[in-house]
Amino acid sequence: MSFADQIFIRNCRDILERGTWDTDRPVRPRWEDGTPAHTIKLFGVVNRYDLRKEFPILTLRRQYLKSAVDELLWIWQKKSSNIHDLHSHVWDAWADENGSIGKAYGYQLGVKHHYPQGDMDQVDKVLWDLKHDPASRRILTSLYNHHDLSEMALYPCAWSMTFNVTGNTLNVILNQRSQDMLTANGWNVMQYAVLTHMFAQVSGLEAGELVHVIADCHIYDRHVPVVEELLTREPYEAPKLIVDPTVTDFYAFTPDSFRLEGYRSHPLEGRIPVAV
Repeated sequence: MSFADQIFIRNCRDILERGTWDTDRPVRPRWEDGTPAHTIKLFGVVNRYDLRKEFPILTLRRQYLKSAVDELLWIWQKKSSNIHDLHSHVWDAWADENGSIGKAYGYQLGVKHHYPQGDMDQVDKVLWDLKHDPASRRILTSLYNHHDLSEMALYPCAWSMTFNVTGNTLNVILNQRSQDMLTANGWNVMQYAVLTHMFAQVSGLEAGELVHVIADCHIYDRHVPVVEELLTREPYEAPKLIVDPTVTDFYAFTPDSFRLEGYRSHPLEGRIPVAV
């Protein structure tokens, strides 16, 4: 059984058995028919994935690695906040008439700041530190800029990454303010596992542990029956992630730089309602 499946099953069962509903108060998200999208949630969930042992991908439901990587590169490599630079449609609902989601995600990573080593954006500063100052305890990124929140279509969900080198191993912490377990958990874990491999490879390091800290870990009301059905499925073993070993430049990675060997999964469940 994939370890990612084990964690997903444990989280979902904990939410359904011990979680708290927010049906007693108004909520921002709405379903397509205008109905409030309520959730059942747990606060402060922490999951740990050892990337040296296996790649954390769900097999309970199909995950599409290249689409996930495409969005990851849109944010971290292209540093874009315009959906015209993205090949999927996952951000369409948040874009304006020009395709912009405002000063969110990639925009924040691309803003340059002045450091003793020169002017660099957040991604390039991480790359510099990992190569030249790996003992630093200050290697991190943050997308949650309060000065720009009013100009973001959606406040960042996965908003902070902390990088820590131990020996020759790169470990990271992903902080997420909000996590939709059904539609986003497998997607985000897969993405940031890939990102860890990317930073490690171009820095001459080994990808180690991904620690995922989720403040509000929830299941939407209309997703509960789907999640309950997923919990009846028998998971498969985790596949192996193959990363093109010739890539030594962070900006040279493409979705084709990554592939899965031996990936088996259950199918998706048909159209899943989306709350916005």
